Amino acid sequence: MLRIGANPIGWSNDDMRELGGETPLETCLAEAASVGIEGMELGHKFPREAGALKAALAPFGLACVSGWYSSELFLRDPAAEMAALRPHLDLLKAMGCDVLVFAETSNAIHGDRTMPLSRRPHLAANDWAEFGRRVTAVAEATRAEGVRLAYHHHMGTVVQSEADIDAFMAATGEAVALLLDTGHATWGGADPAKLARRHRSRIAHVHTKDVRPAVMARAAAEDMSFLDAVVDGVYTVPGDGSIDFEAVFRELPGYDGWVVIEAEQDPAKANPLEYAHKGWAHLVSVLAKTGLRPAA
Repeated sequence: MLRIGANPIGWSNDDMRELGGETPLETCLAEAASVGIEGMELGHKFPREAGALKAALAPFGLACVSGWYSSELFLRDPAAEMAALRPHLDLLKAMGCDVLVFAETSNAIHGDRTMPLSRRPHLAANDWAEFGRRVTAVAEATRAEGVRLAYHHHMGTVVQSEADIDAFMAATGEAVALLLDTGHATWGGADPAKLARRHRSRIAHVHTKDVRPAVMARAAAEDMSFLDAVVDGVYTVPGDGSIDFEAVFRELPGYDGWVVIEAEQDPAKANPLEYAHKGWAHLVSVLAKTGLRPAA
């Protein structure tokens, strides 16, 4: 059954930890649960031992959805990557997660506020096959342990644009799933509904964030860094920007995984509880209209 989760990044940012740094984890969990959110992805404030993590989530009735993993497959082979991944993978397994959020970050710039997005990495056409082979090998290994690797295309990384996403999907085997992120897709120049249609059979996880077109345009005109644009408000929750979420979910018939509310915002400017309510209400409405989930 499709479930609505959230990422704690609306309360406490992982890439820029001063944003929401003072917010206790318990505040994030209590507010998310009060909205109707059913599970949380991991962030830097969460315990990384299964017993402690279960104890942190249990009072709020929240499941562990998944958690981001930063891979370095341009620097190490799949066996070395699996060794580095092992503690995170074992934690996800212990928490009953069936999906792994995975992104290549060895040459990424999204965490560097001094680096404009125009300097993000690119792969030459003849390099996609080897990269795809390495990701596929890791995905096959995690799938053998019951966890599907869902690749997260992301601004400031080697898989950012529509062409990148299509090249990546063509270069990887069916063990590799796609994490469809509506906000990163739109900012990267793609139509998320068309991506959903094209790659429907391999989409195993969905991140729903909206974009503010005026900020997106300003970020391009001024060649901002990813984090400067985030602080400026490029992202918001579903229903507060320009993305047609009904069109996206109409391209995902039968989808029964997690739909995760995300919005990298400065919590001092965008109250996390208020925006979580707004995003949840919009998603519930859209999912009911598209027949993916009964109305709340």
